[in-house]
Amino acid sequence: MFLRLYCLSKLLLVMKHIYLFLFLSTLSLGTMAQDFTYGSVSGSDINLKNTKLDSNANAMVINEYGAAAMQLDYNDGHMYINFVYHVRIKIFNKNGFENGNVVIPLQMYTENEDSIDELKATTFNFVDGKLLRYELDQKKIFNEKRNKYVRLTKFTMPNLVEGSVIEYSYQMRIPTIFNFKSWEFQSSIPKLRSEFVSTIPAIYNYHVSLRGAKKLTSTKAELQKECLVISGMKADCSKMTYIMTDVPAFIQEDYMTAPDNFKSAIFYELSDYTTASGSKTNITKTWRDVDNELLDDKSFGAQLKRKDLFIPLLPAITREATDDLSKAKAIYTYIGKSIKSNHFIGIRTENGIKKALETRSGNVGDINLALVTALNAAGLDAEALILSTRQNGLVNSLYPVISEFNYVIAKLSLGDQTYLLDASEPQLPFGLIPLTCVNGNGRSIGLKKKASYWYEIKAPQKETTKYILEAALDINGNLKGLLTTYSMGYAALNKRAQIGAAGSVDEYVEKLDEQMPNIKILNHTIENLDTIENALVEKYEIEMRVFENINFAQLYFNPFFISRTSKNPFNLNERTYPVDLGAAREERVTMMIKLPENLGLAEQPKNVSMALPENGGRFMSNTTIMGNTLTFTQVFQLNKPIYSPEEYLALKEFYSRMIQLQKTDIIFKKAK
Repeated sequence: MFLRLYCLSKLLLVMKHIYLFLFLSTLSLGTMAQDFTYGSVSGSDINLKNTKLDSNANAMVINEYGAAAMQLDYNDGHMYINFVYHVRIKIFNKNGFENGNVVIPLQMYTENEDSIDELKATTFNFVDGKLLRYELDQKKIFNEKRNKYVRLTKFTMPNLVEGSVIEYSYQMRIPTIFNFKSWEFQSSIPKLRSEFVSTIPAIYNYHVSLRGAKKLTSTKAELQKECLVISGMKADCSKMTYIMTDVPAFIQEDYMTAPDNFKSAIFYELSDYTTASGSKTNITKTWRDVDNELLDDKSFGAQLKRKDLFIPLLPAITREATDDLSKAKAIYTYIGKSIKSNHFIGIRTENGIKKALETRSGNVGDINLALVTALNAAGLDAEALILSTRQNGLVNSLYPVISEFNYVIAKLSLGDQTYLLDASEPQLPFGLIPLTCVNGNGRSIGLKKKASYWYEIKAPQKETTKYILEAALDINGNLKGLLTTYSMGYAALNKRAQIGAAGSVDEYVEKLDEQMPNIKILNHTIENLDTIENALVEKYEIEMRVFENINFAQLYFNPFFISRTSKNPFNLNERTYPVDLGAAREERVTMMIKLPENLGLAEQPKNVSMALPENGGRFMSNTTIMGNTLTFTQVFQLNKPIYSPEEYLALKEFYSRMIQLQKTDIIFKKAK
């Protein structure tokens, strides 16, 4: 839901002190809404049960209040955001104690940083008919620098026990008004009530977006007359109150992108503001404005023009190339080997392509903008594709917000084929990008006069694994043979990453052996580890004990010991956000087991086949015996990279049935 409000928000950081002082001379400090009374813990708070909203909750927010308003510092003429936060939480059990470990992130800017004052925290325990109150010792508030952009204020609530009610509040001063304060109605624990109040002068026009499946319980708009004086002229303010009650906890499950995409929350984006003279200044720009800004940027567009760095090198780089595709692959390989990643991401270069080539080190922007430039220098059609990673969240498609993009890759067009390339990861073959980059749409930007445009980013390959076991079962119940695993696409990328993290192939195999206690690895070879264009092939001589006692008339063997699913990743009764795998998946298992002469099937196992609706996926298993050779096959496919919330229950049931089917044994009988 997108609303347009005439209200307060974020002014550009580039506005000078004197301009702010002349532009805004007075802002009323009486714009903050009424908070609930601190320390007024009632019997209903003490006796609150988690059955009130969520019987599985370890803790619950009783009441939460936040208010944000822009204010003027008369001492220096700076505008800032004054934010007040107050919360009361009921702790039901020991698992809820983590809510008593409070961490408040504070942003650090070039010249200033967020600050907190008036922080107080209290624990209330009901003991022997008395309500005992324990105040936080101010000496036990700690500050920790997470990185150069974020500082943390941390404290632990005192005297926590099961049944405690905790309460804390603080006031935050946010020195930059570039971003107005956002608000999360939904968190990891349920909330009985959450209220947010924003007070914004009418000279500011904001896009306001409410995300998440949960709707607001109530919204109230008030006009505050003459809250602001601008060069002797009085202006009004818009005071908005947003309330949400009975808010369920946001439960994170596997296969999701950034939680901020789906939590019920409110966000602000400044569109424009009116100056004292009455003129209107647009903050929300068109993509044409952004295109020009990026192409003029010395860390972006200026780097794309540095073809001169590569033209002298191209004859040597492409000397064995016979066509445009082989030429592109040679350039891709050269850039990947010439500039090693320093593990920082971004859409811009840190020190420029020239410096990155000289030092052989750079961030994602250095590497992939160099790739785009080198491809263009070779006469190929390449553009920079800026995107937001899965952890960073989805980008706003309605209006440009460059700060939402945090990664850049190359988009190469050869005839009717398009290739997405990322040379910053050494294990990525040509045409494969990290799965974290598969996150909605990216914006393609080139040096030609055509405007930038949206491009849907899809995984170029599946995650594919094939297992082939050729083995023999001896009369003593021991299975011995060769297990060959073929990993392709994202499966190969993941395996190579695991081997790299282990330190060596031997250490990787040793850990693999430890993870399979019923299977002993006797010998191993791994092929194509460094030939990343080919499938990764793992060959293991294995031995396992199938039957502990072979004297029974019937013997049970479970063939699903390779790539078995033992736990359902989907356990919610309802999921309000998509299941996002990033890429389609396929696993195939084929076993050919030679049986001893005195062993046969007690009965032919039932072959299994089940499918998701609309060809969304399937699971099949088939068992046959010819002569004394047992052949078993299993196929598991998820054909869609993304499943909607409406498909969730079918996917959950699909996994549940598959897990049950994989418990089925093959029953052998001994010949008389």
